[in-house]
Amino acid sequence: MSCIHWGGLMHWLSRFLIVVLLFASADVNATSLEKTTLAEKVELLFAPGRDLADVKLAVDAIANPATDVVAGRKAIDDMTSGLQQMAVGSRTSLEKLTVLRRFVYESGTWNDYRPFAYDMADPLGKNPVNRQMAKYISSRLGNCVTMPQLIMILGQRIGLDMTLSLAPLHSFVKFTDDDGRQWNLEATSGAGFTRDLWYRKNLPMSDKAVSSGIYLRALSREETVAAIASTLVSEFLNNGRPEDAIAVSQVILRHFPDFAMVKVQVGSAYFQILNRDIISRYQKLSDMPPEIRVYADALYQQNLSAFAQAEALGWTERDGLNEGE
Repeated sequence: MSCIHWGGLMHWLSRFLIVVLLFASADVNATSLEKTTLAEKVELLFAPGRDLADVKLAVDAIANPATDVVAGRKAIDDMTSGLQQMAVGSRTSLEKLTVLRRFVYESGTWNDYRPFAYDMADPLGKNPVNRQMAKYISSRLGNCVTMPQLIMILGQRIGLDMTLSLAPLHSFVKFTDDDGRQWNLEATSGAGFTRDLWYRKNLPMSDKAVSSGIYLRALSREETVAAIASTLVSEFLNNGRPEDAIAVSQVILRHFPDFAMVKVQVGSAYFQILNRDIISRYQKLSDMPPEIRVYADALYQQNLSAFAQAEALGWTERDGLNEGE
């Protein structure tokens, strides 16, 4: 970087909002032990056979240590017991799905006449509290984070083949019936059948994003765990903890290398670091020591590389960015 004023660089960065770099500094090394501990907690989420309800509650506990995991597990187990009783006599997957929809979305004794509904005040779950499963179960108001996760968890517990799928700033359920046919279930709307075309119309995405599989594809179990864990990245970004966001993302991306949105979030975490350590301290390049200029140039070059990687998967700026970015 030669005679570029910081104002120009900040304008360029604000356009893309993506900065990913290989960051090796004393500040990061000083907290490496803390990050390793956090990374280990996230890695444990991917243990083979771990119940997905347990995964979700563990994620909530990492985000908020005050989370009552035992109470949360009991609430989901109690729901499972009630659902299993209702599903007695249901033989086909479609019959079981009908019972599941009724159990969650219709008012009755099985849910104390308090069916679950879409929280129109926070549909994306931007408020971290609303991303907690315990809050969803107690309030009965959910979003596109908690609603598909609960449907998937309960559905799996009565033998349904369900997993998550992604769209820009959205997740939903992929359901495979007894004949091997795959259906989209929109959990924010009664788990109704929803065509790919609907998602493409209402949540615009590139053809490349669909063909590469970052959107509208049924996720593997490992990728589903990664999707559940990804809310931690937003949590740490919102709280101004970019190093923690990066530590979590590195684990997630080992298990889900093409998780485009997490790549973007990692870039945003590094933008927070750049703004905190460089842009806020130096008004122009002439104010910076030579070694800081080298560091700033490295940030710029890594930004270009990261943006190219995201685009290669079909991610575009219109896909939007999560909160905290």
